[in-house]
Amino acid sequence: MKADHRTDPREARLRERLAAIRARSEKSSSWRSSTRYLSRLVNRSGFVPIRTRLSREDLAFLTGARDEVIAFAELGLRLLELHRPQDAGGITSDPDHPILRCRACMGRWPCATFRVVDETLDS
Repeated sequence: MKADHRTDPREARLRERLAAIRARSEKSSSWRSSTRYLSRLVNRSGFVPIRTRLSREDLAFLTGARDEVIAFAELGLRLLELHRPQDAGGITSDPDHPILRCRACMGRWPCATFRVVDETLDS
C-alpha cells in the first residue's frame, strides 16, 4: 500500500501487517475438513500421529499463526473494553431502557466499531 502525505505511518504499518497476515492465511491450506477425521486418531497420550506434506505457504502461515491469533484476540478484547455502552444521560420516555452511547466514540449503541467486531466474529 502506498502512503500519501496524510497517512499516519503507524496506520500504514498496521495495514501492511494485517494485509500480510491475511495473504499468508489465504495461501495456506484449510484443515477444517481434515479435523473430523484427525480427531478420531487421538492416541492415549492425547496426540494424533500423522504424516503430512506441508507447502511453503503452510509453513509460513504456521510459523506465526499462534502469536497472530493471540494478538488478534487481545485486539478484540481491547476494542470491546473501549467500545462499550454507557447511559447517554438526558431525559428519556422509557426510563427502563435509556438511550445508550458508546463510551469511546459516543456513537449510538451499538456503535459501528462494536458492530464490525460482532459481525466479523459471527461469520
